[in-house]
Amino acid sequence: MLSRREFITLLSTALTASCSHRSANGRPPRILLCSAWQTVNIGDIAHTPGFLTLMERYLPEVETYLWPRDIGQGVEQKLIDRFPKLKLVTSESERQQAFEECDFFVHGSSASVSAISQINQWVEETAKGFGIYGITFDDHQSWILKPDTPEQLQTKISILNQAEFVFFRDSESIELAKSLGCQTEVTGFAPDAAFACDVRDDAKAEAFLDVNDLRPRQFLCCIAKYRYAPYWLMKENYPFDPGKQQVNEQFKEQDNAPLRRAVKRIVNETDLKILLCPEDMSEMAVNKELIYDWLTPAEKERVVWKEDYWLVGEAISVYRQSAGLFGNQMHSPIMCIGHGIPAITCRVEQQTSKGIMWRDIGLDEWLFNFDLPEDRERMPDAVVAMANDHEGSFRKAAEAKAFVESRQKETMAHLGRVIPYPKKN
Repeated sequence: MLSRREFITLLSTALTASCSHRSANGRPPRILLCSAWQTVNIGDIAHTPGFLTLMERYLPEVETYLWPRDIGQGVEQKLIDRFPKLKLVTSESERQQAFEECDFFVHGSSASVSAISQINQWVEETAKGFGIYGITFDDHQSWILKPDTPEQLQTKISILNQAEFVFFRDSESIELAKSLGCQTEVTGFAPDAAFACDVRDDAKAEAFLDVNDLRPRQFLCCIAKYRYAPYWLMKENYPFDPGKQQVNEQFKEQDNAPLRRAVKRIVNETDLKILLCPEDMSEMAVNKELIYDWLTPAEKERVVWKEDYWLVGEAISVYRQSAGLFGNQMHSPIMCIGHGIPAITCRVEQQTSKGIMWRDIGLDEWLFNFDLPEDRERMPDAVVAMANDHEGSFRKAAEAKAFVESRQKETMAHLGRVIPYPKKN
């Protein structure tokens, strides 16, 4: 872990270097970002524009190529509209060109070391350096029933040990990686890049809010969730998983009943409304099954159930108008805090250790472990308290946002330092 003084020194060096790159070598340095993991979840979408915003903000002279896994469902055009200078790598010929032209490889924020094959290909074909920015490292993955084998863990550690730097998005990941043998020279905490996502669709959001009579700061957002995302309902040709479905059925009432109690208390004890909204494409149905259908007719008058999926821009624009958010997802709360909006997040074992970042950024009072009965019991009280203390809640969100931004500035400074100068032709 670098000290704050060391990071400040790195920041100065990085900014000076970035300003001199173009004049000294005729072209700016280039990085190849591997990110954009899937589009059925707005959190997985948000990683990429979040990191691109950080590059734009802190390393504007660096050209960025994006090597995506999935930019369908209109995401590609949204990225082009927001980042017109971005170069997309979507074919084999473009990949080969990017490998030749880029000076450094960055593995973007993710639930794990998600791009092992891409990193290996980069190292084998270019012998150039790479870094890993804002990942979780756990002994199990959120989409797999079984924990990683010792061999799988050591494969990941081997990748980490080849990196120029590894920044993890939660403190438990740092501790586990080091206990398993991670010896990368520079490791530390970098909040998930989705905190920086600033893609917006204000027009679409305003139309939605107006139709549903949701007024600025007069509603809270809520997201219900199964323990395992049922990708067989969201992705074509994705096989049904009876093991995951069994876990979902076993815990769905336990995990979402506290949200339902919080919704009922908000509409009965405050003047606020509730918006039930999704983070992934399955959660419109989950919100209806486990919350909306349980409400009385009078309560439903104060609750809006969003029936369709949305992309990041509309979601962020709606969140920015809300009085806060609570639920069982992670990245909608991240996007809220990134825009100074209060957010409570509830975690379970299957979601890995990523929820710990709430504690790491000073929001421990808004983090609940739903594997613990006492946390499930007290969560509705926290939602009501957040709603009733508008000024204090927004102040707390602003403080967390400021801390996140300080870490972004420091870690991006290090990225600027390690990107090599382009070779003169």
